[in-house]
Amino acid sequence: MSHTVIGTAGHIDHGKTLIVKGLTGVDTDRAPQERARGITIELGFAFFGDEATIIDVPGHERFVKTMVAGVSTIDIGLFVIAADDGVMPQSREHLDILDLMGVTRGVIALNKVDLVEEDWLELVEEEIRDLVNGTGMEGAEIVRVSALTGAGIDHLEDHLLRMIKETRAREDQGPFRLPVDRTFVVKGFGLVSTGTVLSGSLREGEMIEMLPSCRQIRVRGIQRHGELVRAVQSGDRAAINLPGLEQSEIQRGDTLASPDFLRPTHMLDVTLRLLSSSARELAQRARVRLHIGTAEILARVVLLDREVLEKGDEALAQLRLESPVVAAWGDRFVIRRYSPPITIGGGQVLEPHPRKRKVADEALEAQKQSLISGDLAAAVEAKLRLVADDFCSANELAGGCGRGVEEMRATLLQLQTKGYAVTRDVEHQLNGVHTIHWERLTDAVYA
Repeated sequence: MSHTVIGTAGHIDHGKTLIVKGLTGVDTDRAPQERARGITIELGFAFFGDEATIIDVPGHERFVKTMVAGVSTIDIGLFVIAADDGVMPQSREHLDILDLMGVTRGVIALNKVDLVEEDWLELVEEEIRDLVNGTGMEGAEIVRVSALTGAGIDHLEDHLLRMIKETRAREDQGPFRLPVDRTFVVKGFGLVSTGTVLSGSLREGEMIEMLPSCRQIRVRGIQRHGELVRAVQSGDRAAINLPGLEQSEIQRGDTLASPDFLRPTHMLDVTLRLLSSSARELAQRARVRLHIGTAEILARVVLLDREVLEKGDEALAQLRLESPVVAAWGDRFVIRRYSPPITIGGGQVLEPHPRKRKVADEALEAQKQSLISGDLAAAVEAKLRLVADDFCSANELAGGCGRGVEEMRATLLQLQTKGYAVTRDVEHQLNGVHTIHWERLTDAVYA
């Protein structure tokens, strides 16, 4: 069974943290500042049985960027709405974020039911169903609970356990990749970085690369589920002991990865959807806050197929970043306005290492459907078409797609069999070029 990550979402003071405590016995508001203010500021974590972790995210609008970092790796959304308040502004924004990040499985906890009458509960439930209509949470069960009295918590627990059993294992054939969401120093051990493993596996004693700094370091120890282990794999919540580092040398938003696969980038080709709820359209070269993995980076949006992105529409775009980030094909992201920082849209990475494109790039437009299809062979064929007159190594393609080298070698050979690619082994590394580029090169040689 895959290790499942459950993420809370919902407006401030709707009871997310108290529900997590009711489910797990753990109070995720551990910091003195959080206890004093009565709100979650940082991500909190609690283990739910042996096969799941609950990430408790802040609901206050000032901490939505922390909420996005928590949602980036979840399998199941635990969407909390207080019965006495009903749907509130951060309820809507958190739901938008869940939807933009591709969360399609979840449960809605209608909390504080002990404070209202039955007819009011029915009205709030109707409001919730209208809210989630057309999103990934449409059809999610609404469970009435009171975190204060414990009413309904058993029902919520049973529902989550059923969903955990149905969770599919994450893809684990790619290189190890863990977006860092927290770092701290443990006396006698040194620096520890935590996060959820997106792909691959890591063993104690192996070398790991810190990105975007590209520094390599040997792992001294690993914890999973709060216990020392020899290895972690895709889906696990992991704590990685990195000896000899200062806390300032790695931070939330950085990535730990298998060496020599992933490369930092300052540009991303993407599909970008502007929310219907956005206050206004998105103009060409608008400055936005990009949230991808656990990172927040300022970026400019270069629209490739239009000058203005209207509310509710989707477009091809290139994000030009003010700081480097690590990403792979298929990664989802959220964008927020630069000021005020309000969630306005999001999308999916098509190419993490593109050339600088002009507006109305016909080549990318022609390959868009292949790149967003989710089919690896179709995406690799499209990528080879977009790389002009050059071979790409299996390692380079594997890193860009977040897949393993052996899977990429098999994909290149499959494309060769179908007539889409020409491959060559160079120094024990399989390289591929698209057939149309190969024919152009050979024609030039014999002309």
